[in-house]
Amino acid sequence: MGTAIATLAAGHGLPVTVVDVDPARLEAVEADIRGQLRLAQLMGKLPTDVTPGEVTPTDSIAAVAEADVVIESITERPELKAKVLAEVSAVVRPGALLVSNTSAIPIDELAASVTHPGRLVGIHFMNPPYLIRAVELIRGPRSTDTAMAAATALLDRLGREPVVVGDGPGFVINRILQRTINEAARIVEEGIATPEAVDAAFTGCLGHTTGPLATADLIGLDNVVDSLRVLHERTGDAGYEPCALLLRKVADGDFGRKTGQGFHRH
Repeated sequence: MGTAIATLAAGHGLPVTVVDVDPARLEAVEADIRGQLRLAQLMGKLPTDVTPGEVTPTDSIAAVAEADVVIESITERPELKAKVLAEVSAVVRPGALLVSNTSAIPIDELAASVTHPGRLVGIHFMNPPYLIRAVELIRGPRSTDTAMAAATALLDRLGREPVVVGDGPGFVINRILQRTINEAARIVEEGIATPEAVDAAFTGCLGHTTGPLATADLIGLDNVVDSLRVLHERTGDAGYEPCALLLRKVADGDFGRKTGQGFHRH
């Protein structure tokens, strides 16, 4: 998701610094962004008359010291996100906007780890962010009017449409979606329907563009399990406890589209 967000920003002419601890990802990031940029332009989702912003890969958080905006988009692990946000808040210039792309962790929980909690907001980009215009813009209890205005201005610059929501586990999208995915996986596990039948019911009967299990494959089943655990731990609702089939698929390395196999073959 981080690379795709960088594609969105670069595609609108903004310079982007991509920070990652994985040397292989850093080596590939510029080529990945070029490929995603071409795809988005061919689909008419990013402008073709704008010179793409410069992309700078680095493994140093210190490289964001002068950034106007820093968007955290690492794996959905609360302790890791808190650690990264703490490190970022220690080096950024005064007034910089801090954004978490968390899909389920409450913003106020993450705000406890930063030096100036009022600067932090949540922006939950949909996947892939350069194709889907709408985003969840999450205002935490300590997010300031200034931070919200800066986030809104950023999204306008990126051509995105914010849906402003309050703080809480999963916000709106994942509070509903992750439970739906979990129940869909349980239905497959119980032998009531195949993955194909589950998704066909949603697309054919309800008019959804994609079914819940195809959506899960796109998100990544590992990410789904991480989000479900966050929701289960913070709500105590057993409906969010990852079902056995999801856990088996993740243990087997069948994460969905990114590995070629999830509930469907890709």
